[in-house]
Amino acid sequence: MKRFYHTVGTREEDGVWRVTLDDRPLKTVRGAAQRVPTKALANALAREWDIDGEELDPRAFPLRDMVDYTIDIVTSSRKEIADKLVAFADTDTLLYRADPDDPLFQRQQEVWEPIVIAFESRHDVSLRRVSGVVHAQQDEAAMRAVRDSLDTLDPFALTGLEAMTSLAASLTIGMSALEPDADPLSLWGAASLEEEWQADAWGRDEEAEERRRRRQTDFLRACEFTRLARGTHT
Repeated sequence: MKRFYHTVGTREEDGVWRVTLDDRPLKTVRGAAQRVPTKALANALAREWDIDGEELDPRAFPLRDMVDYTIDIVTSSRKEIADKLVAFADTDTLLYRADPDDPLFQRQQEVWEPIVIAFESRHDVSLRRVSGVVHAQQDEAAMRAVRDSLDTLDPFALTGLEAMTSLAASLTIGMSALEPDADPLSLWGAASLEEEWQADAWGRDEEAEERRRRRQTDFLRACEFTRLARGTHT
């Protein structure tokens, strides 16, 4: 797509921020005003548009796509998205461990257990750990408490959380990444622990490695998106 503008800017409107192209504010894919809560996020969006050259690559606008999704979809579908996220909590990867006599089990205990314990403490819940693949229903009170926490999140945080949780197959990981002091790269390492363990044991395939790299990039970007939207990006 050809570049159709000369200048990129940002401006504040009634406490929110907008990106402008040739001083015209942007709209979302569905035609809504593209308003974001922080200057930091607006500046990041502007950088996506402020390119060298005359050709626009549609793949170069991941933050724009997340903002549009937030405004066009998430704001009117918060209940449905929260319901989907609670379902992840019921089958959270970090709660399903190898058999205790499997060497992988000890590694899962070392990496996963501190994350789960911290999550339980923050949300005042108790989650059931399982050895093996047979599903074990989580306590209903715990799931209600998790849902209550989700209901406090704004649409931008929900967008980032939905992406991180889906990529990690773990709401524990996703919600931990929302914490101000979270280490996103370490959390992604925990989410991909089993894949890395298997790759170390059986050998690495370049296509699989590339897929893991893309998923890591997407996870880290989703975390960055939530921090930009909260004004906590550094």
